[in-house]
Amino acid sequence: MAAALRIARRRLMFSSMAVTPKQLETFFERVLLPHRSLPRRSFHLLIGLLGLISLGVGIGFVSIGAWPVVGFFGLDVALVYLAFRLSYRSARQSETIRLAGDVFSVERVSVRGERRLWRFQPFWVRVILEEQSDTSNRLLIASHGRTLAIGDFVAPAIRRELAATIRAALARWRNSLNSAAPERSSL
Repeated sequence: MAAALRIARRRLMFSSMAVTPKQLETFFERVLLPHRSLPRRSFHLLIGLLGLISLGVGIGFVSIGAWPVVGFFGLDVALVYLAFRLSYRSARQSETIRLAGDVFSVERVSVRGERRLWRFQPFWVRVILEEQSDTSNRLLIASHGRTLAIGDFVAPAIRRELAATIRAALARWRNSLNSAAPERSSL
């Protein structure tokens, strides 16, 4: 009889630990992308305008006999084009921060398209915002002796807002688990 009672208690304990649909929902998800102030259409317009200006000024230099200067005007436009192309290439990187189920994850996509995924147990995640002496800061996720810097390519104000948002999401997630836990009766 005592063995049957112990088995019944174990079943009750394990059945109360079952995953509920509420635990599977996404509590928080944020995709971080680098800021680009010039859209691609405006980039093409800018390069076209620079090319036309360089062509016009270059024709003026050729007419007065200084034809080697035209090559430098073309080189200037080519370097501006190359700088913007490299900037748009670096815009391919992203970070996805997600709190879903019982996993806090950070997925980072590099400029080359390589993906890395870090997973943390949300109960132990700490959000650390290190303020620097100047106006910059650094946002870290820490758990079990591991730290991960996130949002290095976004503005300091966005990192501050992100730290507060992640802390609020973790608190909301922890509170939802505490409220979903069934009341244990003494058997």
